[in-house]
Amino acid sequence: MELTNWLEKRVRLSPRKTALVFDDKQETFLEIYAAVQEVAGKLASFGVRDGMYVALLGKNDRETFLMIHALQQLGARTVFLNNRLTATEILFQTQDAQVERCFYTDVFVGKVDGIRATSFTAVMGAPILEPPLVSHFAMEDVASVMYTSGTTGQPKGVMQTYGNHWWSATGSMLNLGLQAGDSWLCAVPIFHISGLSILMRSVIYGIPVYLEERFDPERVDKFLQSGEVTLISVVTTMAQRLLDVFTTPYHPNFRCMLLGGGPANQSMLEACFEKGIPLVQSFGMTETASQIVTLPPEDALLKIGSAGKPLFPAEIKISEHGEILLKGPSIMAGYLHNDLATKAAFDKDGWFQTGDVGYLDDDGFLFVLDRRSDLIISGGENIYPTEIEHVLMAHPNVLEAAVVALSDEKWGEVPVAFIVAKEDMDTEQLYEFCQQKLARFKIPRQIHFLDELPKTASQKIQRHRLRGK
Repeated sequence: MELTNWLEKRVRLSPRKTALVFDDKQETFLEIYAAVQEVAGKLASFGVRDGMYVALLGKNDRETFLMIHALQQLGARTVFLNNRLTATEILFQTQDAQVERCFYTDVFVGKVDGIRATSFTAVMGAPILEPPLVSHFAMEDVASVMYTSGTTGQPKGVMQTYGNHWWSATGSMLNLGLQAGDSWLCAVPIFHISGLSILMRSVIYGIPVYLEERFDPERVDKFLQSGEVTLISVVTTMAQRLLDVFTTPYHPNFRCMLLGGGPANQSMLEACFEKGIPLVQSFGMTETASQIVTLPPEDALLKIGSAGKPLFPAEIKISEHGEILLKGPSIMAGYLHNDLATKAAFDKDGWFQTGDVGYLDDDGFLFVLDRRSDLIISGGENIYPTEIEHVLMAHPNVLEAAVVALSDEKWGEVPVAFIVAKEDMDTEQLYEFCQQKLARFKIPRQIHFLDELPKTASQKIQRHRLRGK
C-alpha cells in the first residue's frame, strides 16, 4: 500500500497553516516545503538517492528539521545518530548500519572521527540539483533507523517504516483526539522516537511543531500558560522540573502532557493532578514507533500508575512469565542487518516481546512493573526495582534513585540502591524510611550516593552500568 508524499500533500491541503515555530519565528507548510526542496537539491549533489542509508547527526533546530524532511523527499532512509554519544559509539552505529553518507551539525565535528562525513555548512553551500522527489511513501518502506538506547547493552538499529509512523500517528489521534488550533511542543530530542514522532504527526495532522533546542522549564512553562501550545511530550524528569517552576495554572487550551520514558512515581502523578496538569501516561519503545499504550484522558485519575490501554488497532497480552507482548502495525520491521535479533524479538505467533514485565488489571489497563532483565530474584521472591525506587523517591531529600541486583551467596541476588540526593544525608535515615514502607527482603542491602546516574539520551536510567559498581 502506498501513501501520497505527506509533506507535499499537506502543502496542497493547508499551505498557509503554521508548520514550524523555532526561535519564536513562524513558518507555514508552504514556506517549509520550499526550504525543504532546496535542501533536497543540495543533498542530491552529494549523491543522496532513493533507498540509500544516510546518517544524520543533528540538533533540535531548524536546520536539522529541514534535513529530516529533505532526506524523506529524496527517498533516503535516515539513520538518526544520538548527539550525546561518543565518537566511538557513533562510529559503531554508522558501520553497523552500513551508511553511505553522513551529515552532521558543525559543532559535532569531533564526534565523526573516522567517518566519511559532511557538515551541514558544506551542504547549505552546495549547488542545487533538480532530483526526482518521491511522489508516494510505500507503507513497508523504511523511513528511519534509530538505535536502541542501550539500557541493557549493545544497541541495535530499529527499522521504522512509513506504515509504522502512519499508524502511530493515527492511533494517537484516535485516543487523544485532534482539535482545531492544536500544536505540539517538542523539547525532546528529534533523533529519538518521541521527538521524530511529533514531526511526523505535524505533517499528517496539519499542526505546528514548536521546536525547542533544549528543555528550559521556565520557557516551556510560559508556552503552556500562553495558550499557544496544546500538547507536549515529556519524560519523568521533565515533568518534575515543570512542577518545580509551576506557579500559575496552565491555559485552558493546553490539554495533554504526554508522559513516556518509563514509569512515574505516584507522588509526582498526584502533584500534577492536584495542580490541574492534564498528564497522560503512556508506554512505548523505539520498536513501536512511539507510544503504543496510552491512558485515555478520562481515565487518568481513576487509574493512576497505569500506562493505559493499547492504541487502536494494537493488541496486548501478558505471557506466562509476565512479559508484555504486543502486536500492531506500528511495530518495527526488524533490526537492521540483524536477522538473528529480529527473529528473537518475536515469538512463534508473531507477538513482539518487549522485555518488560507487567500485568493487565480486570478492566484491561496495563501496569508496567520493570524490565525482565532488571528483575531481582532473591530467595525465590521477585523484586521489582521500580517499586523500591518509588519508595526512595518519596523521601524529600532524594532527587533520583536506581536499584540493581547484587549477587549474594545466600539469597542469589539482593537489591542495591544508587541515590542522587539534594544534600548530604545519612544512610541510616534512608534505611529507616524504607523499613516503614517495604518488606524486609526488598530493603536495599547497600546504598551508594552518586553525583548523577548514567542515562540514555531520552533520560532513561541505564541500570546495567550500575551493576558491579
